[in-house]
Amino acid sequence: MDNRLKFVKACANLKPETQFQYLELPTTEEIFNKIEWFTGASNEDGHPIKTLVNPHPELTWAKVTAEMDRLEVLEGTSAPAERAAAYPPLSEFAEAYTVLEIGGDSTKWDAYIVKYNKVKTDYPKS
Repeated sequence: MDNRLKFVKACANLKPETQFQYLELPTTEEIFNKIEWFTGASNEDGHPIKTLVNPHPELTWAKVTAEMDRLEVLEGTSAPAERAAAYPPLSEFAEAYTVLEIGGDSTKWDAYIVKYNKVKTDYPKS
């Protein structure tokens, strides 16, 4: 299991349905503390509200890394799961599609398509 998938799965095991995003895979506590956590609320424009303050006591660096270690022992590699986890988040799709359809700006949509196609190239189906 790749580290990205392991991290996401560990977080989901500890706190199901938690949403977050990061620019760099958290490999240290310092990077973990830069995660943007979705609050579940939206601003007046309908965009999700995010915070750098982790609202989930279940998700500390120590707990997440311990769960990642447990997953490493228990699970083998699953190519379909890795492929699924590698796709850009649906929130990114929704925003890119909305900006394209409502505003006519294809910049975010084009970037999303590049990421989507990269997954298809990096994780080809057998």
